[in-house]
Amino acid sequence: MLIEIAHVSLILTLMLSLIQFSIPLIGAKHGWINWMKLSDTTAFLQFVLTCFGFFILMRAFIISDFTVKLVALNSHTMKPLIYKITGTWGNHEGSMLLWILILNFYGFLITIFGTRLPAELKCRVLSVQGLISAAFLGFLLFTSNPFARELAPPIDGNGLNPVLQDLGLAFHPPFLYLGYVGLSVTFSFAVAALLQGKIDSSWARWVRPWALSAWMFLTVGIALGSYWAYYELGWGGWWFWDPVENASFMPWLASTALLHSAAVVEKRNTLKSWTILLSILAFSFSLVGTFIVRSGVLTSVHAFASDPSRGVYLLIIVFLFILFALSLYAARFSSIKSVNQFAFFSRESGLVLNNLLLSVAALIVFIGTLWPLIVETLFNEKISVGAPFFELAFTPFIILLALLLPIGIILPWKRGKVANLKSNLLTVAILSVISGSAVWSFQTGGRILAPIGASLSVWIVLGSLFDIVKRIKLFEVTLLNSLKRLTKLPRGDLGRFVAHMGFGLMIFGVSAVSAWEIEDIRVAKLNEPYQVEDYTIQLTQVSEFAKFNYITRQGVILVKIGDDIITTLFPEKRFYPIQITSTTEASIHSNIFRDIYVVLGDNKSQDFWVVRTYIKPFILWIWLGASMIALGGIISLTDRRYRLAMFM
Repeated sequence: MLIEIAHVSLILTLMLSLIQFSIPLIGAKHGWINWMKLSDTTAFLQFVLTCFGFFILMRAFIISDFTVKLVALNSHTMKPLIYKITGTWGNHEGSMLLWILILNFYGFLITIFGTRLPAELKCRVLSVQGLISAAFLGFLLFTSNPFARELAPPIDGNGLNPVLQDLGLAFHPPFLYLGYVGLSVTFSFAVAALLQGKIDSSWARWVRPWALSAWMFLTVGIALGSYWAYYELGWGGWWFWDPVENASFMPWLASTALLHSAAVVEKRNTLKSWTILLSILAFSFSLVGTFIVRSGVLTSVHAFASDPSRGVYLLIIVFLFILFALSLYAARFSSIKSVNQFAFFSRESGLVLNNLLLSVAALIVFIGTLWPLIVETLFNEKISVGAPFFELAFTPFIILLALLLPIGIILPWKRGKVANLKSNLLTVAILSVISGSAVWSFQTGGRILAPIGASLSVWIVLGSLFDIVKRIKLFEVTLLNSLKRLTKLPRGDLGRFVAHMGFGLMIFGVSAVSAWEIEDIRVAKLNEPYQVEDYTIQLTQVSEFAKFNYITRQGVILVKIGDDIITTLFPEKRFYPIQITSTTEASIHSNIFRDIYVVLGDNKSQDFWVVRTYIKPFILWIWLGASMIALGGIISLTDRRYRLAMFM
């Protein structure tokens, strides 16, 4: 009975979302306060009802209620409890319900944190949120009902996809959705502002905390997914330019540009039309990503569904939302032009160039991701666009962005001087070139990418440090006074500093592992050591035993330098009898300088096994940098300006 009640709760939520979209919007047009206030009530009720439905579904997974078709298909009585819980969103229907829950959660947050927003703007924002909610609730109820009953329930269930039985991937989707769906708020603010016809610095202050929150969650979600792919899939890589990876990367690039553009609107009341467009495009990329993941039009290890009817419904939603928003933008374009002027050498110009580079990078990823679909649709030919295209087309724009970053930081608003720029950054530039030259001279062979990456990393890190040093007047006043000035810096500026530092470290990690990685694949004999660079690798044992809901074949591998044992690694091959599926579990020894990454392959004969060994220099710097980028977002959110904006 609870399942049917939960189903009814979603139907009621759909009705409420339609009310939230229509009545407050009419009230805003006519100035009817009571009608406008209805948006708060409906947003709250939507969130409560969606929570009820979601947790009833989670309960069905926890108690293994196989009369629910979704539970029967995606759970098993032998599955550990944590994966029964996370199995709630480890499938198409459940993850779509989570998507809607987070959407309505953001609507609820707007009602709480938007108490001082102008009444007309707030109700229009919530009306657009209601329309988005209605569209996706309709998709869920009509094509993907999570509460459908199983007429012949199995005794133990069919289990969950084994690669999803991992904590990293279990928490990867919720963070991504918090980012994806969070961009719906900036989209709603943009559409509401276009409907109202008023876009100014106050609007930018209201939008920035929401954009920053979504961007921060996207950063964490992408980093979690990247690290999961690295240690779980056994292929040794951290980014594959997979269509679903790209689906999360495109809105991240667009939201990064949005954050920088909104800063210009807030400070200088210019770039208004561009910021509105980025608000629309960032969420549009999220919608495109939702279509890619759930339509089955592009093959991916991450894809949830491959039902063409679902794909058509989603395509209609994506098309109509983007068409509506861009049409409204075009109609209002002449009224939102900025009039403020600024010199070529100014922070505004730097941020404009930053936006252009990020936007072109996002466009490259978009074209490369969808090009196979376009070619197949128009010419009935199947092609693939892989890493070589993306690396060749995407990398130059990121290099230009990295070169621009320290310059943009120190440029003043409105007008700057070339002489000041030269004197301020000359030392940083010299140290960057020296760093790259040192790497070039010390490496024996290797790609040019490592010296370039080292130079760019030092350029960004030292450039960011230089900005902070200059602002706190280090070496110009006493150390105590400098520390006092540091504590008084706006947290938004400190967050920017931490995020930029993280970007610099990430660039070095990517370039170092790409240039210096060592890969060794061989058939290893038990107890016969072999050499990989400076390391002696020895497979000493392979044993097989049952564990939880799978059978594992586990190797024991000693890693030595000389006669000293550094570590013992335990790579596995797991077999899941319920799904008749095998997975590879790499074993990794990590430190700040390198990873030793070992994968156990097939048995070739009694004492011979395939073993893959990778030495990955500085790869942890990728996720260390990503963590710092996300931390920068968290620090910025604690800025008093953002806290006030959330309540204004």
